Amino acid sequence: MTATERRASASLAAIFASRMLGLFLVLPVFALEAARYPGGNDPSLVGLAMGIYGLTQGVLQIPFGMASDRFGRKKVISLGLLVFAIGSFVAAASGSLMGLIIGRSLQGAGAVSAAVTALLADQTRDEVRTKAMAMVGASIGLMFALSLVAAPMLAARIGLAGLFTVTGGLALGCIGIVLWWTPPEPLQHKDTPRGRISEVLAHGPLVRLDVGVFVLHAVQLAMWVAVPGMLVAAGLPKSEHWYVYLPAVVASFFVMGFTLFPLERRGYLRAVFLASVGLILLVQLGLLWVSSAPGVASLAVLLFLFFCGFNVLEASQPSMASRLAPPHARGTALGVYNTLQSLGFFAGGAVGGLLVRNVGMHGLFAACAAMMAVWLVVAWPMRAPQGRNSAEEVLADEAQAT
Repeated sequence: MTATERRASASLAAIFASRMLGLFLVLPVFALEAARYPGGNDPSLVGLAMGIYGLTQGVLQIPFGMASDRFGRKKVISLGLLVFAIGSFVAAASGSLMGLIIGRSLQGAGAVSAAVTALLADQTRDEVRTKAMAMVGASIGLMFALSLVAAPMLAARIGLAGLFTVTGGLALGCIGIVLWWTPPEPLQHKDTPRGRISEVLAHGPLVRLDVGVFVLHAVQLAMWVAVPGMLVAAGLPKSEHWYVYLPAVVASFFVMGFTLFPLERRGYLRAVFLASVGLILLVQLGLLWVSSAPGVASLAVLLFLFFCGFNVLEASQPSMASRLAPPHARGTALGVYNTLQSLGFFAGGAVGGLLVRNVGMHGLFAACAAMMAVWLVVAWPMRAPQGRNSAEEVLADEAQAT
């Protein structure tokens, strides 16, 4: 990576990490803390308060992505972070569950993931983009692991309102990172054509990635409806679950670093991608097998394998989407991609809970395995995107920048 690419990758990964830390800090304790609010005894309202974030974010990812193509990435990112911060402070100040729902919906309305990913793609070359995206994915995974450790302790000291205040402060800090640390975004000609949704939806390889990111995050969230209960059933108290999560996440990063990047350079990205999809499919079958009599060791191994596959896909999918998308429609394409990601979160939580209630954990993991099998079939025809190395393309990029 060049110095500018390292600076862009580090600053935008920091934005993702700070924003996701704020979100993840709330999730492990939200259901317990929300029960203390008026109306908190209604599980459907608590579930709505948790899930409304993913719904509003999913609805607004495409408009934010298109706006970043038209008005500039940094302006849109700063606006979205401001909306996210306002939603956090509204939730912190609320004294009822309805106030939490309004605050969470405003948090989701700050849908900047597509614009941040597009800006990172603008500022990195094809051959290092997967590494840059992996920095973002690694930061999200580490924040998830950190939140599992920190959330219960912080909630005991400052409560749910305090956690939302911290979240709002982190979002405001991210605006400073965008304005003063992230490198300037590339210039564009006024007459450069802008992306259209119809153009993106007619792009077969992009659609395959959109299907994949929906399935991946639906399965991820659906799993977490059941996995904590399985760990408790295996004899591990809730306060010690991070003993399993943190080593699994950290070790999986090392596996990703020693497999994804070297094999991508050798032209094996497609094989690594499909193997990762297949690995998560096998994990779902493994969870189905042990669900009746879970053990801590077996769950730890399965979660480690899950994060190995998940981290590879989390790094490679947005990189591939940004490389496959036409440059003038990159924000729009990543808006669609992140919309499907957010809707996957929403569907995974909502449907996962219904499956556990109606057909049990066996039914949940069978459904997750079936979804992964469908994704494997859909992804099989994929081809890894090629780098843009021709002199004409380089000259075209330089002309556009000037």
